[in-house]
Amino acid sequence: MKNSKLLIVGAFLSIYVIWGSTYLFNKIAVTEIPPLYLGGIRFLTAGTLIMMIAKAMKISIKLTKRQFINSIIAAFLFLVYGNGVFVWALKYVDSGFAALLASTQPLFVLFLLRLIDGKKMQRKSIIGVLFGIFGMYLLVSQNEISTSEGSVLGIFMILSCVLSWSYGTVFVSKADLPKNYLVSTGYQMLIAGFLLGISSLIFKETWVSPLNWAYKIQGSVLFLIIFGGIIAFTAFNYLLKVVSPEKVATSAYVNPVIALILGWKFLNEQLTTQSVVASIVLLTGVYFITSRKRISKNKVTTKPQKI
Repeated sequence: MKNSKLLIVGAFLSIYVIWGSTYLFNKIAVTEIPPLYLGGIRFLTAGTLIMMIAKAMKISIKLTKRQFINSIIAAFLFLVYGNGVFVWALKYVDSGFAALLASTQPLFVLFLLRLIDGKKMQRKSIIGVLFGIFGMYLLVSQNEISTSEGSVLGIFMILSCVLSWSYGTVFVSKADLPKNYLVSTGYQMLIAGFLLGISSLIFKETWVSPLNWAYKIQGSVLFLIIFGGIIAFTAFNYLLKVVSPEKVATSAYVNPVIALILGWKFLNEQLTTQSVVASIVLLTGVYFITSRKRISKNKVTTKPQKI
């Protein structure tokens, strides 16, 4: 039990800190590499390494037809659309701002659980939704953003990606997938890498050999493969099976803060006063949504709790 709790804590730290920094590394990489091509290389490489690790650990990589179909659905929702299109949108939106938009995930999860499971909202959840809507309005209504070329399209696509990722969160929490989280992640990565590679060819992106990338691009992609892909995504799949999807969505607390700091420090991204206020309002909404009464002391459940 103690080891299980430590594993859960470690998994949460992975999706909090590592994913908070992936906005920076994706932004750096997409400046020189086409986004779909980047996703294809990143996920194919990570998936291959994961399967090699699984074989070395003598873990069975067999899966049923149903598990394979569910892996395709999960790969599309999370990695092909949820991540691939999101990275494409970073060409038009600052990494810190994109992270703030992504922090609306708990709102989407909340609405989806209400829609799919018919769960009634607690008072805190309703307050959180109101904060979230107001925070989103403050965030996207700024003249500096609305008049920037391509920013409106980028914002719209990012929000659609958040919806895709949120539905994937609810779907995976209930879906029949390979029981081993490493194997489940590996299949999703390989499938997504293949689909993104095909998409890159369809959209006629320019493919450049990794050997010809600048050192900072190579380092960024390496970080995304090992930490953002293998470690954090495996932790994410693990958490979706041992805690409620709403709790997993609390990464929205930390990810924007880390992304904003790193974007300001390394990419000279500027934050307006309205963005700061909007982020505070938005994250306050996230807090209200995800802080609810515990059903029992120190209970960890695989079923979503009432929100």
